[in-house]
Amino acid sequence: MGLLSGSASITRFRVLDVPAEPDFERARFFEIPPGSEVRESVGFVPFEPEAPYEVGTRRWAFRVRIDRLRPDPVAVRERLRDLVRLELESGAEVVGPKRRRQLKQLAEEELIVKTTPRSKIVEACLDGDVLYVGTTAKNTLGLVVAQLRQIDVDVVPSAPWLDRGEPEVESEVVTLREPGQSVRGCWFLKALVGDPEVLVEPVSGAVRLQTRDARVTLAGAVMKDLLEYLERDAELLSAKLITANASSFRFDAPSFRVSTLKVEIGSHEHWIELLDERLEKIAAVFELLDRKYEELEPGPGAGNSTNR
Repeated sequence: MGLLSGSASITRFRVLDVPAEPDFERARFFEIPPGSEVRESVGFVPFEPEAPYEVGTRRWAFRVRIDRLRPDPVAVRERLRDLVRLELESGAEVVGPKRRRQLKQLAEEELIVKTTPRSKIVEACLDGDVLYVGTTAKNTLGLVVAQLRQIDVDVVPSAPWLDRGEPEVESEVVTLREPGQSVRGCWFLKALVGDPEVLVEPVSGAVRLQTRDARVTLAGAVMKDLLEYLERDAELLSAKLITANASSFRFDAPSFRVSTLKVEIGSHEHWIELLDERLEKIAAVFELLDRKYEELEPGPGAGNSTNR
């Protein structure tokens, strides 16, 4: 999943500061040399070899490559067993926790020299005052933001309550763990239930809710159970949504992130043309959600079709 192909999982950021010409080469990716003690390498790479980063007016497309060198955990466990056995055969009466940790580290060091780094690629685009990143994984997003700071690009999470400067609110039901998350997103998603323009998928739905006692997952024909939970003041964390133009996606309410977005496009000869069309449709989904937030003005009493 990314910006160029497949269903898209997208996190949107607001750009606070960006140089006139961001120098991606200053923090470019370097492969981990064989035998190196380096265990992780993160850096920028272009969308295509030797392709330009600048793909339009105030638009830069880039990928962040993340290589990690980690020995296979199963192989480590097997080698640790061998090392423990050798310790016992050499006369040790017992292998205690401290010695076991030392042997595990030895096993990892032996195996790491035979291990090939695992690579992950994250696609992203700086588009004017907005950054789109093709992932919703928290740890990966942190790496992307850290890389951008190395080239003097400053971004912050983007959501209507943040962009409008609305004050933070506390929730007795939802525990928030990430910067920018807000229960206001839950209120917004609840206010969308029954909306004629953005619908909760009624047939093959997927919904997560939080009650005071537990987290609840619903799947399939969810509407009846969903409305009952909302009547009992559960907070709506995420839901599969469909729009009037048949776009479908999963919406994470507290963080205002979109995942598994199906993007229908035409055929293109060049990847920049493909990126342009996909970004246009991705941006349209966020613009629709922003507009609905403005219209619905969700608050703690955000309701559904049963109490409007």
